[in-house]
Amino acid sequence: MEGYKEKKSKSIVICGYPISIFFIVVNEFCERFSYYGMRAVLVLYFKYFLKWDDDFATTIYHTFVALCYLTPILGAIVADSWLGKFKTIVYLSIVYTLGQIVMAISAIHDITDANRDGTPDNMTFHIALSMVGLILIALGTGGIKPCVAAFGGDQFTDDQEKQRSTFFSIFYLSINAGSLLSTVITPILRAQECGIHTQQKCYPLAFGVPAALMVVALIVFIVGSGLYNKTAPQGNILVKVCKCIGFAIKNRFRHRSSEYPRRDHWMDWAEEKYNKLLIAQVKMVVKVLFLYIPLPMFWALFDQQGSRWTLQATTMNGDFGFLIIQPDQMQTVNPILILALVPIMDSLIYPLINKCKLNFTPLKRMTVGMFLAALAFIVAALVQIQIDKTMPQFPSSKQGQTKFINMLDTQLNVKAGHYNITLSPYTANADYLTFDEPFELFLNSNTSVQADIPDGNRTTMVIIQGPVSPMYKQFRDLESKPEEGGNAIRFFNGFGSALNVTVGDQNFGKIVPNNMSERVLVPRGNAQFRIFDGTRECTYTQELGFGSSYTLIIPPTVPFPQCQDSIRPVLNIERNTVHMAWQIPQYFLITAGEVVFSVTGLEFAYSQAPSNMKSVLQAGWLLTVAVGNIIVLTIAEVIKLDDQWAEYILFASLLILVCIIFAFMAHFYTYIDPAKIEAEFAKEEPEEKKKESLKMDKKDSVKNFYENGTNSDSSSDEEEPNQTKM
Repeated sequence: MEGYKEKKSKSIVICGYPISIFFIVVNEFCERFSYYGMRAVLVLYFKYFLKWDDDFATTIYHTFVALCYLTPILGAIVADSWLGKFKTIVYLSIVYTLGQIVMAISAIHDITDANRDGTPDNMTFHIALSMVGLILIALGTGGIKPCVAAFGGDQFTDDQEKQRSTFFSIFYLSINAGSLLSTVITPILRAQECGIHTQQKCYPLAFGVPAALMVVALIVFIVGSGLYNKTAPQGNILVKVCKCIGFAIKNRFRHRSSEYPRRDHWMDWAEEKYNKLLIAQVKMVVKVLFLYIPLPMFWALFDQQGSRWTLQATTMNGDFGFLIIQPDQMQTVNPILILALVPIMDSLIYPLINKCKLNFTPLKRMTVGMFLAALAFIVAALVQIQIDKTMPQFPSSKQGQTKFINMLDTQLNVKAGHYNITLSPYTANADYLTFDEPFELFLNSNTSVQADIPDGNRTTMVIIQGPVSPMYKQFRDLESKPEEGGNAIRFFNGFGSALNVTVGDQNFGKIVPNNMSERVLVPRGNAQFRIFDGTRECTYTQELGFGSSYTLIIPPTVPFPQCQDSIRPVLNIERNTVHMAWQIPQYFLITAGEVVFSVTGLEFAYSQAPSNMKSVLQAGWLLTVAVGNIIVLTIAEVIKLDDQWAEYILFASLLILVCIIFAFMAHFYTYIDPAKIEAEFAKEEPEEKKKESLKMDKKDSVKNFYENGTNSDSSSDEEEPNQTKM
């Protein structure tokens, strides 16, 4: 290519391997750590920091993943047609690094937290910064994806085929190692608390460490620059294939009239411009790409591990006894199972099937993989049904629900609407009462007050303080699970003086008499609340799990310093009781599906692809991942189902349908040997060129005879016309 100087560095070899591959493997490990680490916490960042609902968080997450799998096509074209692999990797890695840094900055809540309450005052700024960061990351990670592995392969000579094969094994091991470590570490970093003025979940650190690893990846790759073999760009075969297909379609449209004879294959309409070998190769590629059409549905399910399944884990119990698992850490189950299942499949399952004389072809394996992924979502739906049973039932748009608390030192009979309840002193009714309209409130059958509570779509708590007006106070309750598995705790001060309550380093503030404190998120464990009235102090202890909400009632008669038995906990929202371990079966099924589907799919595509067009099928494969993510965001935004388990069943049903269609298509597929077909055309081409040359020579001889009166070759010094139609 003009302007590009190919560089063949003096290769330093250690144990038969060029030392340059060390820099490439380290670069890939750091880059994959950076990408998967950032992606592991992304959906929770959307939900808890940017305050997006589950559907919108899922939509933006899958839009980002789709972009990450669309940009590799752009990266491949730039590398092969313009910059070359080395420069493409360096330039786009800089873009990538900037994106990671921008993401880390966007997560610093103190930047716009002018009043220092722990909540950003200008959320638009953080959203805009996040979107810029994600676009840069998508461009960077996608752009270098098709270049790094191929650049590593370029470091080997033709007589190092065995070493090249070993390199690719180490290369993909580094990918899985980076993915595994990052999905363990970054959720732990996110769970820490940090901040300048107020302590919040540490998303800046969770994004900052992947950004630092990307800086390391870039530096390591550049340091090895003098050791690399840098090949000049030679034109992108994908562009060539697209032009050939485009010309065939265009030419066929021009000659659509019945007066033109039909051709055996629609690609044969490209013969006027392209040689038969290229057309035959494109036919092989198109044949495989046709089988790719149903594949996006598998990826639509698979990539929800980072969105819907992570959100599902936020409503579950992560207490494994010896350690606490964060919701986003459940994603580590996938890379762990991959490392275990790949050798099991290769060395045990497949050989066993072969011994049973079963014709388990690659396309049949892929069908089984799709079916396993569908089963995984059926299991996820069953788990979700169990979770829903433990979730609070919040009111509909035209309903309200209320819980009453008796703050009198005598038993109270309460009639509210059609409900009749009896409350002991300083207690509440166990379950919320649902009302469709305002109701009259009767106390001990002789006091009637017209109650305008609750409003539609509200959950409230009514504190009954006396038999005369104002006889009650109304407080708004939570209408969603507490964030990030925390426990939302608040105090009602029925004591005669102001109180201060603290737990750990968190403060509920000054609580005036007959009033409610703000809610404070308290982590799981044995929480100790210190209650101080100015001169005296007592400690109240309560065991907390994941995701509960309590109102703690301090009665007027609370004794200091022994208040443990006097304070009355009122349950607002039950803790998460379904254990995260119940997600392991669905992770096992979808990972088994990935191993059978993805590994086999790439193997099949490579076996059926012409030698110079494997990159085209790789681009097509990545495109199916992008389309799969587009399917998810479409369903999340357009088909909004009320129940999450129903959405899981919908996805499972769609994949089973696609699985049946794919099995039907696979049944009629005929396996080919691309090398054999290419060899046949290679033999035919010289004969065709020879005939064309003789034909041209004869034509020139006749022309010379009439023009010059001789049959000799008088134009031998002229440039010979190019007989190959390209």
